[in-house]
Amino acid sequence: MPAAKRRTSGGPTASSKAKSRSQSTLAFHGKSNKITKPGSGIASGKLKQDSPALGPADAIEIPTEAEPDVKKSTTTEVSIAKQAKTEAEAPLTPEEVEASKVKEAQIKKYWQEKESLRKAPRVHQDGLSLHEKICREFDTDGRYGPCVGIARIKRWKRAHKLGLKPPIEVLAVLLQEQEEENVKAQHSHVDELMSSRFAEV
Repeated sequence: MPAAKRRTSGGPTASSKAKSRSQSTLAFHGKSNKITKPGSGIASGKLKQDSPALGPADAIEIPTEAEPDVKKSTTTEVSIAKQAKTEAEAPLTPEEVEASKVKEAQIKKYWQEKESLRKAPRVHQDGLSLHEKICREFDTDGRYGPCVGIARIKRWKRAHKLGLKPPIEVLAVLLQEQEEENVKAQHSHVDELMSSRFAEV
């Protein structure tokens, strides 16, 4: 008796099986996109019947004043404050002595030279002081290394030790801010943006 031959493809039975197995075409337009599976959706009538009746509006307590979030110091803020404090307590270096002799007129001249190199003035920094503008420009200058997680004065000194020649006017501004005990001036603005988790209101 001859062995029965198997058909691997072809014939009316194979094509009908392939058609039944293949996925039907999806259409996302028209009326054919309704959910047709039974039990997949919740009937709107059931939802209204099952939901408990709400009491009067007086029963719901809505807090009128939100408690303000107390902003706790992050570890980076604490470490930057420590860095600035140790730099302030250290004996003066020759660069710091030179920077302390820099007058406000020289700082303004330095900033005017920086502004003259730009095509347009920095309109977004109109509300900032000259010292803060200089510090932020120093923060965004990548030639002196990363500014996140390090005090500005320590970053300036590190760049100077590496021979990167950071501007003496920036050190003068940082020393003036340090004399005024402005701890926030030692903290990079980029670092503040990176470490803030909540928007200030």
